[in-house]
Amino acid sequence: MGTRRLKRLNSTGLLFILPAVLIVVLLLIYPIISSIYFSFTSKNLIKVNYAWVWLDNFTWVLTNPDFYHAFVNSIKWTVYSIIGQLLLGFASALALNKIPRFSGIYRTLLIIPWAFPAIVIAFSWKWILNDVYGFIPNLLTTMGITENNINLFAEPTYVFAAVVFINIWFGYPLFMVNILSALKTIPSEQYEAAVMDGATAWQSFWSITVRHIRGVIGLLLVLRTIWIFNNFDLLYLMTGGGPSDITTTLPIFAYKAGWGMKQLGVASAITIILLLFLLCVCLVYFRFLNKWEKEDR
Repeated sequence: MGTRRLKRLNSTGLLFILPAVLIVVLLLIYPIISSIYFSFTSKNLIKVNYAWVWLDNFTWVLTNPDFYHAFVNSIKWTVYSIIGQLLLGFASALALNKIPRFSGIYRTLLIIPWAFPAIVIAFSWKWILNDVYGFIPNLLTTMGITENNINLFAEPTYVFAAVVFINIWFGYPLFMVNILSALKTIPSEQYEAAVMDGATAWQSFWSITVRHIRGVIGLLLVLRTIWIFNNFDLLYLMTGGGPSDITTTLPIFAYKAGWGMKQLGVASAITIILLLFLLCVCLVYFRFLNKWEKEDR
């Protein structure tokens, strides 16, 4: 009877997780396998027939200067955005942790950017920065900072800084909320003991605060690196990769290859290279996380 009940429970558990497994297979595993398969073929969105070309797509991508331009843009887009989001989110979390009253209201107000979908964020900022009726260009002209209204999304000098600033504003609440939650778990007795031992404010901050929350920060860095490096919608909706490919990142480059040139095989090769690069980055991150975990034991 015990064996039958155990088998029945196992069967019930499998039925409960089956929908999740099917979703993972359909939305994750199948696209990866199909991308790997098509990356070795001459698959075209217009032509029905295609043939094996083996490494020709990868050779074309790795010898294309536009690929390296997009790759460097992706690195800058990711690094600058993560640094800004981390610093702003960390500072906001520290400030909220010190506010005794109305912290819930402030937290709700600060998390607003994260609550909006990317399309709302993109078109709102395109309206705000428009050189005809946008608030900021008109304000800069009125204040005498600029002679004429400047469309920041069309100026090669300012466009990259503008989109990075918007991405920082959009993504820092995720860091803020998670870091604030981690700060709430630090026992106050540790700070009191540090003061009694004669530790300075900086020593307490580094040895207690940072040490307790670095695991959370590490996981956030992993997730945000993957998300921002793969980000397509926000950047594409704001600039489309322009002007003159200044804001073209690898996801946009792959989109242009797949839907612009109709070369699905080439686009698949780009995505596979992107996947391998992110796997290497994640391995480095997890190496540090494992090291911190061993130190905390």
